[in-house]
Amino acid sequence: MTKIPSTIAAALSLAGTGTAHATPARNVVLVHGAFTDQTSWNKVAQLLRSKGYRVTLVANPLTSLDDDVAATRTALAAQNGPTVLVGHSWGGVVIGEAGTTLRCRR
Repeated sequence: MTKIPSTIAAALSLAGTGTAHATPARNVVLVHGAFTDQTSWNKVAQLLRSKGYRVTLVANPLTSLDDDVAATRTALAAQNGPTVLVGHSWGGVVIGEAGTTLRCRR
């Protein structure tokens, strides 16, 4: 479990890079895999919140890729400012489709 928070921390540290006036991302959207639900991210979310990040846990319906992408895009649309989008397992497929918004850091 220590690898996941350190990987997310690395992504967050890079999220503000790119342009001289880039605003650091303070939003994190976490997308779960196929054999669990959003609560699988609870420990990671708690850690990130304790560091001042705004965390959203996406509850994918797991009925189809389109439905999961729609749920993730809904969560992204609710963010205020730059966002780091993180997916585990199936969630990686979902964020590949959903993460085309300008709110997401690449």
